Amino acid sequence: MSETSTAPPGAGGSGGAGAGEKGLKGGALGLLSTTVIGVASTAPGYSLAATLGFVIAVAGFKAPAIMWLAFVPMAFTAAAYYYLNRADPDCGTTFSWATRAMGPTIGWFGGWAIIVADVIVMAALAQIAGIYTFLLFDADGLAENTFWVTVLGCTFIAIVTWICYIGIEVSAKTQYFLLGLEVVALGLFTVVALVRVWFGDVEGSVDPSLSWLNPSGIQGFELSWAELNPFSSSQSSLVIGLLLAIFIYWGWDSAVTVNEESSDAAHTPGKAAIISTVVLVAIYVVVSVAVQAFAGIDSLADQDDVLAVVGDQVLGSWLGKLLIIAVLTSATASCQTTILPTTRTALSMAAKGAAPKYFARIEPRYLTPSTATVWMGVLSVVWYAGLTVVSEDALSDSLLSLGLMIALYYALTAWACVWYYRRHLTEGWRNMVYVGLFPALGGLMLTWVLIKSVFVLSEPANSNSGNEWFGLGPPVVIGAGFMILGLVLYVLQRTRGSGDFFDRRAELPSDAVARGEAIAEGALIVEED
Repeated sequence: MSETSTAPPGAGGSGGAGAGEKGLKGGALGLLSTTVIGVASTAPGYSLAATLGFVIAVAGFKAPAIMWLAFVPMAFTAAAYYYLNRADPDCGTTFSWATRAMGPTIGWFGGWAIIVADVIVMAALAQIAGIYTFLLFDADGLAENTFWVTVLGCTFIAIVTWICYIGIEVSAKTQYFLLGLEVVALGLFTVVALVRVWFGDVEGSVDPSLSWLNPSGIQGFELSWAELNPFSSSQSSLVIGLLLAIFIYWGWDSAVTVNEESSDAAHTPGKAAIISTVVLVAIYVVVSVAVQAFAGIDSLADQDDVLAVVGDQVLGSWLGKLLIIAVLTSATASCQTTILPTTRTALSMAAKGAAPKYFARIEPRYLTPSTATVWMGVLSVVWYAGLTVVSEDALSDSLLSLGLMIALYYALTAWACVWYYRRHLTEGWRNMVYVGLFPALGGLMLTWVLIKSVFVLSEPANSNSGNEWFGLGPPVVIGAGFMILGLVLYVLQRTRGSGDFFDRRAELPSDAVARGEAIAEGALIVEED
């Protein structure tokens, strides 16, 4: 039978490694700023443009139902983020929380998954920013020129890296502007589309119906065991739609990665994360309803940019530019906010001895993770330019591997919450439901998505390129390659013997921490054999 003992203040971390001790600018962000960062990081404009056509292809008029169904595991996981951040408002988020709950090895790979996911997606965001900048100025020829798109995309990475370097407040103000343009453009498009449908002046339009929100009737809604079995590549329309839609919610957790720079670090970021998911589901459902009501579904299925298909029809050629601006600002905003979680995860890992101390450096004037920010920009440029030179097919397939990393660290966070608070789950119905049941359901769903995605994407035909690498689909090979690289780096860092991070034990929260009356640093309980 295990025993527990109270650990001394600061146990389990080196000096300056705890929440609020890394040198970041505390109190710089409020609830609105962190929510804006969470929503902007998800890139709703770009996500809708790139994904909605494929969701419609498999779900038809039930696409809005797919959008809210995909929101469910995100909402459950957001609850885990709230309660873990309340106990440990550390900018390392999943890395720090999984380390506390499950030990340093699991925590390390949770942090690595965040870094990998963010580096991978930067290539796609930079490419979209480059293409849509040219489209905005009617330079269609340049938008199809890989070289110039790559040059402009790398320039965007350099610019947003610089913005992130010179301060979190500058980053937040930039997000207000970019997200504001995006939301205004999507809002105007939605209102005009629905008004025109209402007055019946659009040929081929369809009156919106509440049945679109009812998942009943989607092919495969009554799932067979073959489709539910995560170790099978069998997939119904519902499965494909969810696999597509669930990842367009990714990014809201950026609101929590700036916790050490937020006012009331233990509560504000968690609230912002939950609010972000609610805002996102509202945007996705309303816009998807407007799009298919205006244009039907036949012309939208399998389109890789549905907003481009219907934009000019809804708003005219001049106002249609607003949708180009929406996608452009969406990609740019997300490109910037993607740097934030990566650099702060690296900062936390370095401060605790899980990564080279080099990455724990803080810029003394701007109070930002200087080294980690610069390296994130450099790695993003190298990854984007390198994949473009090697093969654009490899670039598109890398985006599918992105989903594996997202599902991994989201699921890990949800399970970490349940495991960390396991001895307090029976202390009232709120704990049972919000701290236990919801995160557990989120963890189950995302674990299923992770395993199912591996088996689906292992089939070469299910990759974007249709290519075969080592007998498998390229997305799975890319994902496995990154995890092998992570294992090598983990072993190298562990053999360096830096600090006592790898000697840490899993922890349990004290009663005060579990009640939200204290944070885990200095008020923790270490589980002993």
